[in-house]
Amino acid sequence: MSKKNRNELALESSPYLLQHAENPVNWRAWGDAVFATAKNENKLLLISIGYSTCHWCHVMEKECFENEEVAQVMNDHFINIKVDREERPDVDQVYMNALQLMTGSGGWPLNIVALPDGRPVWGATYLNKDQWIDVLLQLQRLYNNQVETLVEYADKLEKGIKSMDLVSLNKDNSIESFNFHETIQFWARQFDQENGGTKGAPKFMMPNNYHFLLRYGFQINNKELLDFVHLTLNKMAFGGIFDHINGGFSRYSVDEKWHIPHFEKMLYDNAQLVSLYCDAYLESKKPLYKEVVYETLGFVNRELTDLSGGFYSALDADSLNEYGILEEGAYYVFTKEELLDQMGDEFPLFADYYNINDFGKWEKNNYVLIRNKEDAIFCSEHEVSIDTLSEKKKHWKSQLQSHRKIKARPRLDYKILTSWNGLMIKAYADGYRVFKDPTFLEAALKCGLFVSETLIKQNGCLYRCFTEGKASIEGFLDDYAFIIEGFISLYEITFDQKWITLSNKLINYCFENFYDKNTSMFYYTSKTSQKLISKTTEFRDNVLPSSNSVMAKNLFWLGTFYSNEEYLKTAHQMLLNVLPEVENYPPGFSNWLDLSLNFSNPFYEIVICGDDAIKQSQELNTFYIPNKLLTGTTKESEMPLHSKRFVKDKTLFYVCEKGRCGLPYINLKDATQSINFY
Repeated sequence: MSKKNRNELALESSPYLLQHAENPVNWRAWGDAVFATAKNENKLLLISIGYSTCHWCHVMEKECFENEEVAQVMNDHFINIKVDREERPDVDQVYMNALQLMTGSGGWPLNIVALPDGRPVWGATYLNKDQWIDVLLQLQRLYNNQVETLVEYADKLEKGIKSMDLVSLNKDNSIESFNFHETIQFWARQFDQENGGTKGAPKFMMPNNYHFLLRYGFQINNKELLDFVHLTLNKMAFGGIFDHINGGFSRYSVDEKWHIPHFEKMLYDNAQLVSLYCDAYLESKKPLYKEVVYETLGFVNRELTDLSGGFYSALDADSLNEYGILEEGAYYVFTKEELLDQMGDEFPLFADYYNINDFGKWEKNNYVLIRNKEDAIFCSEHEVSIDTLSEKKKHWKSQLQSHRKIKARPRLDYKILTSWNGLMIKAYADGYRVFKDPTFLEAALKCGLFVSETLIKQNGCLYRCFTEGKASIEGFLDDYAFIIEGFISLYEITFDQKWITLSNKLINYCFENFYDKNTSMFYYTSKTSQKLISKTTEFRDNVLPSSNSVMAKNLFWLGTFYSNEEYLKTAHQMLLNVLPEVENYPPGFSNWLDLSLNFSNPFYEIVICGDDAIKQSQELNTFYIPNKLLTGTTKESEMPLHSKRFVKDKTLFYVCEKGRCGLPYINLKDATQSINFY
């Protein structure tokens, strides 16, 4: 850090907090000491929450937080706290709930004014300089002259916050009586049958929703539903939301045809989309999906991978344009003149393939590359072979990758988040499962070892973050849930027992430190974490599946593997608890719906015992079988699903349900033919 630093954020490691370290605002990081100062000085708290790739966070910083006049108002009258929502999602959840109660909407930057004890009394997202100064002075006058009004409002708001995200123990419903058909019909009213995804704009990719719909459509043999899923995946892969030059997906599309993205690239989106496209490839064998997986993992490998084996969080939407001004998308877009210069004689073919025309034009004479034809159709129209087109695409991408090197790169958020790394472990494991590429296995194992050796304490407690060689912040429920899920994925492609042993250790820690016996759900924060004004239970699936739904699926898997009835009973009860809400808004519970198929439809434990167990598991993984747990051993084992099933010099296949297995099969074909899906 340079000597220009004016505030305490210079001592932090978060890239987002460090972005604000030279603001004239006396920012401080979240912590007990800040609340003590606010109480001692009798000042309101001003809590500003954002993240490093947030476009409007940058705009508000430039207009307000870098301004001396604004800083004086903030410093004179408030104790100012900056929070990285990705480091402290617990803080973000509480105050986002408060903002939604106050205004009916949310977003970032999330700006909250609170009493010295942390209870909120006002909130907003982006405001310009004049609006910001005006509202802060009004709040300060109110605090000086009518503090009882603010205290009364804080009391009411606190009750409202504590009533949100509550889950009751449900003893009435049964999973078997749940009506999938009506639920999916209700959901389907939102489907955009022309462009895929949901109707309207903006369009978020919501990978978990399509993962469930792919599985459900396949298991009930619903061609219409499968066609919609593939329409969505095709359109996303064709759209400008996918970076056709460097690979990887941006955050969301601002339009209906997936053309113009919000240009930030997040690790968690790309990890989930790799897993989704892997399974979609198994189900359909579409070459496009393999291309998406390889190009996305190529992007992650080049731009988001740390030497430790962990993965960075994000690339910013904004980068410096030719005038040295931060501009959203400046790194990613092209003018027609640029492309003519780079492509030369190839430009007409390139322009037709990527729509350098009215269909692909954006603003300020910029183009965002977008496709609208399958390669086979394009080749037929232009009388070129698939192989020829493939070579041309490689050349075009290489040419434009080199051209981009002269542009200012987007800023990198280099913090390593445990939960998102769990998703990335699973993504690489899924890539290896489907495509057998050893580089994918190597990346998955390297990250798994990094997490197990660096981010897990001896007692099973996880760290949340790893930045510049230092682990920090006690983990939240999503850290445990996604890492366990990642470790289970590693086990299923290696049959290495240590990943399951570690998963079970983490599960036990969660029961001791996060579990609420009264509801059979898990709190988002542990018993030992810093106390907030409200303790939340995260159970609604969103762009990321909820930590409770992932944990319930982990309990189902581990309960089945270990024949642990307590795990299975807990997973079942957790699912029952959320079912009353599912019918009202199924897209918000897609991961729960996926779990419910495990209970309501056939689910199999496929056990492979013998010298060729690993090789045969790889052959099995060429089939799309979403309703299975895969396990195996190359030696005698006392694990419940392996016990007394190993026969020397033979490789046997057992297809089991709830631990009960029939006679073994001696070949894979017969084993797979015994599986039912519905």
